[in-house]
Amino acid sequence: MDLISACKECEIDSIQLALLPLLHEPQWEQCIEMLQDAGIQVLSGMFEASGEDYTTLETIAKTGGLAQGHMWPSTEENAKQVANLASQMHLPLVTFHAGFIPENAGEEREVMLNRLRVLADIFGSKDILLGLETGQECAANVVSVLKELSHPSLVVNYDPANMILYGKGKPIEAIEALQPWVKQVHIKDAKQSEQVGVWGTEMPAGEGDVPWEDFLKVVPKEVDLVIEREGGKNRVDDIRQAAFLLRELGAC
Repeated sequence: MDLISACKECEIDSIQLALLPLLHEPQWEQCIEMLQDAGIQVLSGMFEASGEDYTTLETIAKTGGLAQGHMWPSTEENAKQVANLASQMHLPLVTFHAGFIPENAGEEREVMLNRLRVLADIFGSKDILLGLETGQECAANVVSVLKELSHPSLVVNYDPANMILYGKGKPIEAIEALQPWVKQVHIKDAKQSEQVGVWGTEMPAGEGDVPWEDFLKVVPKEVDLVIEREGGKNRVDDIRQAAFLLRELGAC
């Protein structure tokens, strides 16, 4: 399996794993057993809401997470299946993007919060935490959502690069606001766009705008640091670079 080969090449023995392919794509059916045989631990899972379109900031604002009513039944059903699978795998945490939750009170915000509560209940019934991945909202809005719902299973998967890519705040200030809820951190870097409403650029860790040495000082010590590299032409080398950076800074 390419995943196992890449992990060994990067000298990594723990991963976060997308769970929907294990349910819907036959070639992934033996994945869990193969990872176990290879000595690779799955720290957490992830899933995505149905119908998301990441082509532009505008398209993901309209389609991301829990925003689309006609996609909600599919997302809810997928969440139930993912929660069952994560429970079988004994995973403590599954993460996803909830979408652009409106900051102001109103019907749209209420609908999205109600859907989010349903998902948190689904995972909570399996003793699994549901992590909101940061980026699509500013930290203050995420805090308001967490406080309003006050759900014991709802936590944060913090991604400093996403704050930059979406133009939603500075990585250190945002994690300081969200720190009580942070259960996992993505090690990912990015450069901010010079144009409002345009994606920033994902970069190899250490080459973007995340101030890693200062940032890692405010990351809760008990959380897992999970390297994520979604772009680039040589992700294996970029992941190895991120792992070297973490070791150099004494984070692992």
